[in-house]
Amino acid sequence: MSEEAVKNQIEQKAEGEGDSPTKARVFLTGATGYIGGRLAPRLLECGYQVRCLARSPAKLLARPWATLEGVEVVEGDVADETALARAMQGCSAAYYLVHSMDAAGAEYRAHDLQIAENFGRATASAGVSRIIYLGGLGETGEGLSEHLSSRREVEKSLAIGGVPVTVLRAAMIIGSGSASFEILRYLVERLPVMITPKWVNTESQPISVRDVLFYLVAALETPATIGKTLDIGGPDICSYEQIMREMASALGLRRRLVIRVPVLTPRLSSLWIHLVTPLGASIARPLAEGLRNRVVCRSDEAKRLMPHECLTIRQAMDAAIAHEKAGTIETAWSDAGVMPGDPSWAGGTEYVDRREITTAASTARVWSEVCSLGGNRGYYGANWLWKIRGAIDRLWGGPGLRRGRRHATDLRFGDAVDFWRVSEIRPESCLVLTAEMLLPGLATLSFEIEPLPTGGTQLIMTARFRPRGLAGILYWYSVLPLHAVVFSGMLRGLKRASESGS
Repeated sequence: MSEEAVKNQIEQKAEGEGDSPTKARVFLTGATGYIGGRLAPRLLECGYQVRCLARSPAKLLARPWATLEGVEVVEGDVADETALARAMQGCSAAYYLVHSMDAAGAEYRAHDLQIAENFGRATASAGVSRIIYLGGLGETGEGLSEHLSSRREVEKSLAIGGVPVTVLRAAMIIGSGSASFEILRYLVERLPVMITPKWVNTESQPISVRDVLFYLVAALETPATIGKTLDIGGPDICSYEQIMREMASALGLRRRLVIRVPVLTPRLSSLWIHLVTPLGASIARPLAEGLRNRVVCRSDEAKRLMPHECLTIRQAMDAAIAHEKAGTIETAWSDAGVMPGDPSWAGGTEYVDRREITTAASTARVWSEVCSLGGNRGYYGANWLWKIRGAIDRLWGGPGLRRGRRHATDLRFGDAVDFWRVSEIRPESCLVLTAEMLLPGLATLSFEIEPLPTGGTQLIMTARFRPRGLAGILYWYSVLPLHAVVFSGMLRGLKRASESGS
């Protein structure tokens, strides 16, 4: 289907120019992730029914499109082949947007292959007619990075059940909230002089996220793509050094000095990315390894089958930066992942630090300020201590504070907030943040808001910690003296902000 046809369908639905018949039901994995979270609403706009598989349904149901007509959310895991086949019943096509980027080495590679085989067999059992998979570009043959080699193996594993697989191979995806974009932006913003390995000369053909989404939808509409492996990319082919210079220009920064050295291994590069950008070393490692491979489209078959004018690198960067400034980021790389919960050792001793404060502000005002914690806003008191804690966490290999948050004021279940994750949210009543920093135990920070009979609001903040062994107990008592500074300061700051309306 042409780009114009896709646009016409969306415009007709938005303007109410007649109701087009409902299309087939499609099965979507990775709906809580970066690409899947954007693909689902676009499939709905084109008239498809969408059945989403989620390990944490509550996290998915927090998305604004998840409760629309035509959406089904089923709980499950791609590792369970039998349950997967049941969940796919009645679906004509299935999107496979699953990848273990947060694992490393042979472990993530073996896991990826196993769940891809499960998916391939389950689609055959359920009678699904086709699979659509978003993989990675890269020259074939020896020398392919482990990350890209794994993507190739997944392509073959998905076909194990005999269901035709459409593979779309993309290089760097540029879009607000994407891992590649975040790495680029942080490196360029923070480092006027960059010491880089020789891979900065490697050629790449980036593509904007909106163009990736077009191809994912158009492939479903184009029978000629069934069983095809198609390379998708933007109009520009350039080195990573040129991409970084373009990013500096898009951000309005002076030209960056790039010094190439031959000694930076992928491991050292990933550790450097971990320290300078919001991404952890486990995610940065496969990305850094893949940078040594030339990733350029080898044919224009995708464009011939699905005519489309892709954005240039600069247009893609400008669009991403505009969305960040406007606070309209749909999804972010940090969205994906399992919701934090009780580990196997949880239970037993739980340390509790409960504090409260009253304010003349309304519950709505207090809730608004509580939901603005973290990110650029900070923690309303002793921010320097939070920055030190974040820096220590980064050095230990944790997410630190650089992960930020998706939106400056809006929170939804499953959102990342620096090194926290929203694990419970009840509007104007309760917010629970579970720590994802490296800790010898499980930590949560909750905020309860209660209106007072005489007017005003009571805000209760409770820190809970379940220690893991002696190290956890020692950790709790070592940081306990700082709570009086950090948590009391946060409560006073929240009160001031709520009452001033700032």
